[in-house]
Amino acid sequence: MTGLAARCLDSPLFRVHRFLMLDLRPVGYVIGLLVAVLGLTMLAPMLVDLATGEEHWRVFAQSALLTIFIGGMISLACQNGNQEGLNIQQTFILTTGVWLALPIFAALPFYFGETQATPVDAFFEAMSGLTTTGATVFAGLDTMAKGLLLWRGILQWLGGIGIIVVAMVFLPELRVGGMQIFRSEGFDTMGKILPRATEIASQISVIYVALTVLCTLSYLLLGMSAFDATVHALTTISTGGFSTYDASFGAFSGPLEYVAAVFMVLSALPFVRYVQMLNGHHGALLMDRQVYGFLLTLVLLIGFATTVLITLQGHEAGSSLRQVVFNVTSIMTGTGYASVDYMGWGNLLIAMFFFIGLIGGCAGSTACSVKVFRYQILFASIKSQLLKTQSPNAMVPPRYEGRKIDDDILNSVMSFFVFFFVTMGVLAVALGMTGLDFMTSISGAASALANIGPGLGDEIGPAGNFAGLNDAAKWLLSVAMLIGRLELLAVYAMLTVTFWRA
Repeated sequence: MTGLAARCLDSPLFRVHRFLMLDLRPVGYVIGLLVAVLGLTMLAPMLVDLATGEEHWRVFAQSALLTIFIGGMISLACQNGNQEGLNIQQTFILTTGVWLALPIFAALPFYFGETQATPVDAFFEAMSGLTTTGATVFAGLDTMAKGLLLWRGILQWLGGIGIIVVAMVFLPELRVGGMQIFRSEGFDTMGKILPRATEIASQISVIYVALTVLCTLSYLLLGMSAFDATVHALTTISTGGFSTYDASFGAFSGPLEYVAAVFMVLSALPFVRYVQMLNGHHGALLMDRQVYGFLLTLVLLIGFATTVLITLQGHEAGSSLRQVVFNVTSIMTGTGYASVDYMGWGNLLIAMFFFIGLIGGCAGSTACSVKVFRYQILFASIKSQLLKTQSPNAMVPPRYEGRKIDDDILNSVMSFFVFFFVTMGVLAVALGMTGLDFMTSISGAASALANIGPGLGDEIGPAGNFAGLNDAAKWLLSVAMLIGRLELLAVYAMLTVTFWRA
């Protein structure tokens, strides 16, 4: 009977039954609330269009009403299932569900608006915005309705603060990609995920808003218009990279590039350290090994690229340094601005730009990609293995910030690397099968999965956009943006039988 009972419990029919018994009301309640809040934010670009005399305000009014209504109905329908905490299974579903549901509604102003975007283009742009990827399918930004330009900036700003909360609250809880190492940073959330998320998010919000205001004022002081300063501040602090011009940040030059680079760096540092500094731990940022690793890597890359441009290609020193500082910082942090077409800098630097996009910033920041701490853990493991090879009897466990790295963290990080690069390879092959050339396929895969923004080549490089890609490629890249922003494993775990057995 024991064997028979086990087979019954493992049967497809029983799995379906367990899925149907899964209480999704707490998940629906939160997603409904967030959808309704997204609808409320559509009122800001509506007011901008009204103030500038654009008839496009009607599109935002209709989209806002539809979004608020549907979000409110979902939330009310699931209200009786609201509870203090979520179990791990519900948390996985919520984390992925939010980033899938919000782009659908965020795409409405693009679909109904003056862009007359197709469903795939509207969804691609919304997903790119909320995941702060910064890849765009729209041209003619210089003459686009200001409400739509602001909406693109708002999406990235919301996505930036959203991913910080996810990285600090949900991903450590889900043991994703080694993020559990940050559970020791004073944010123990087990068993009370949503209440603790609210507390952390409130402190992060203060810092996030303050950085946005400072960035806006800095841009204003250096000559940007109030509208451009606002939108670019939203997309700089979120390390998103959407601009109000087809030329991206190439529409500006000089000191503005240095100011933008400073704020991109500040946004790529761990916000948990800012929270600790706000609570009296003034040296928290300086004690983080991630910060040192990120800044050192950035300085070395800037020095190398500047030297190549000046000594090997004969570029002028002052402009070369400024352009390198801005564009290297933009790509490494995953912001995706471009102030110059660096495809003309030679094959060596083009290859460098491909690889620096796969580094990323610090965990718990708005920056994207692999993240510095994972490389540090990888190198610590390699160092440990080399020492063991030299002294087989020696006990040399890998360490991070002076602490022994637990096996589950090490395994999680290694799994992340494997999944990341295998996924990138499979995605590149799939893009190639849709008809894209090799450069566009491999750089597009890396750009979407690492949420960088521009790829390489004439079509999706810094001087182009993603408008010319076929629909199949755009759908593939949209899915890759979602998977990459949620650190891969949070999405892949839901595809396993084990997850639905829980």
